[in-house]
Amino acid sequence: MTNRLITHLRHVDLAVPDHAKQLDFYTNTWGLKAENGEDGLTFLAAEGSPEQYVVRLRRSTNKRIDLIAFGAANTADVDTLAGQLAGDGVQLITEPGTLQTPGAGYGFRFFDNEGRTIEISSDVAVRQHRKIEEGESVPVRLSHVVINSADPEATRGFYEKHLTFALSDTLMHPHMGQMMWFMRINARHHSLAIARCPHPSLHHASFELRGIDEYMRGTGRLLRAGVEKLWGPGRHRAGNNTFSYFLSPSGNPMESTTEPGQPDEDTGPPPATDIPPPAPA
Repeated sequence: MTNRLITHLRHVDLAVPDHAKQLDFYTNTWGLKAENGEDGLTFLAAEGSPEQYVVRLRRSTNKRIDLIAFGAANTADVDTLAGQLAGDGVQLITEPGTLQTPGAGYGFRFFDNEGRTIEISSDVAVRQHRKIEEGESVPVRLSHVVINSADPEATRGFYEKHLTFALSDTLMHPHMGQMMWFMRINARHHSLAIARCPHPSLHHASFELRGIDEYMRGTGRLLRAGVEKLWGPGRHRAGNNTFSYFLSPSGNPMESTTEPGQPDEDTGPPPATDIPPPAPA
């Protein structure tokens, strides 16, 4: 078993030009809860998650990923990671210290190979959350984040070398070759995926529901609300999780999912999984 200092995905922070419209969508349509914030800055929690927030929305002229945050077990691991990254020549944005975000905690930030801001933290206060009940079609947690990369092979290498991510699956296109890499940091099939794209950006964020019934109820609820469906319902070959993709007001896909797979660390090299054909209209 690989010794990893990162434990899990915490949140994704997004800059959006249409903050009010996005906030209405994430809360009244998608099912997250606004718990903290001020004018133009909102922290959104998932009802079933102990994380203080899973999405942060910030009003901005341009759309972008502000930050992707991951957790560590304790302050010693945070310090170790910061030291290792700095020693490898990775540019730190902030040194380890007390965070000035909801739940505080201890962490630091750095740039990845394509200039994304990444945060590693520990000792963030646990949010008062609740068990999602049977039939509730609201997100339990942030499942994973998929990023677009102009050099996905180098991005994969960065996360493997510096943060001990492991490859779970690779999506193959019959004419374009390798298109997406699914990376895990714990027992879940992937917390991060990297997609080939001309420029670095957000591909999509995925939110996990309680179970298959809640996932189907949520898909139906979004359709009745008039949200544009892009793909699904279905089940991925890579990860075996269910999927329904919808278009957010900012133009990014958002995935509703459940039942993510858990790869065996000792099964050898990950398979190359063909991209499934689109379902007939």
